[in-house]
This record gives sequence, structure tokens and C-alpha cells, in this order.
Amino acid sequence: MNLASSRLVGAVGARPDPGQLPGGEVLQNLTNGVMGWALILALVAMVVSAVAWALGSNSNNYQYSVAGRRGVMIAGLAALLIGAAPAIINFFFDTGTTVS
Repeated sequence: MNLASSRLVGAVGARPDPGQLPGGEVLQNLTNGVMGWALILALVAMVVSAVAWALGSNSNNYQYSVAGRRGVMIAGLAALLIGAAPAIINFFFDTGTTVS
């Protein structure tokens, strides 16, 4: 038996399908709900941070201004990552399936 045929004997495969297990649809709905809540929280964080930035800038309070600016950037990055999360996971999964 050569090396190539010995690799095929133990070959396995996998295709992710949440519908194959009980509760797969519930888990998908839960994920969608958590993503929705996370986006709402990112929106609230951005609004609060923007208010702190504006108040800090208008009152010449450097600490509030910098903290507000940082909060706006972090909330925006959080929303970006929440929205891109499925694409990022699929990218790495698809890349992983090409490894042989």
C-alpha cells in the first residue's frame, strides 16, 4: 500500500449544518437576537460618547473630550465587527477547508 492510498483510508469530512441537530434554529435565532442587542448597545455607547465628546470640547475639559472621542471610535469599531462577524468567521472557515 502506497502513501497516497493510506491517506484516503482515514479520510473524514465535515459540512456544518445547524439544522441537523435539535435546537439549531433556536440557536440561530438566539445569535440573531444577541447581535441585535449588541448593535443597540453600540448605538447607545456611541450616543453617550458623542455627548461626552461635545460637552468636553465645549467646556474645555480635555479628559472628557478624549474619552468621548475614544468611545465613539470604539463603538463604531464594535458595530463594524458585529456586522462583519459572520463574514469573518466564514472567511476563516473557507480558508481552513482549503488546507490539505
